[in-house]
Amino acid sequence: MAFVTLKDMGSDFHRLEHFDGRDFVRWQRKMHFLLVTVKVYYVIVNPRPSKPGENEEESVAKTRERLRWDQDDEICRGHILNGISNTLFDAYHTVKTAKKLWNQLERHYITEDATSKRFIVSKFFDYKMVNGRSVMEQFNEIKSILDRYSQHKLALDEFIVVTSIIDKLPPS
Repeated sequence: MAFVTLKDMGSDFHRLEHFDGRDFVRWQRKMHFLLVTVKVYYVIVNPRPSKPGENEEESVAKTRERLRWDQDDEICRGHILNGISNTLFDAYHTVKTAKKLWNQLERHYITEDATSKRFIVSKFFDYKMVNGRSVMEQFNEIKSILDRYSQHKLALDEFIVVTSIIDKLPPS
């Protein structure tokens, strides 16, 4: 098994596309994989180790654990910020922890994702084929819309899809 440094790993991570407000779920999955790979995702799901009370002494191990969590939180936050577009970076760089940043992005873009699902459904059912264009070209547009269904984990009965496409064919 070869030893890989974080520096070497970091050079491969530049391939992650910057999130620009589209396809949040896909970006989130890729970012989750990256954060798990560099072993910092735990700061999003585990709370920061607490400081001892006033009358309690903290062990060296507990201090190290808290400091390690703080460092990993900053690394995690940095990777998330590095994975978003400059415009989104400007909007979110002041968020203090990786968990808050992750949750804010999720809250904003999952809601928007639900809106885009409604848009995709409407786009498919409202699509009309016209005589002036190739049927295959128009079919490919419909197929592209249906591909977005699967991206959003929407299911549509095959019979309904086939019937709808037949109904969309131009009259000639």
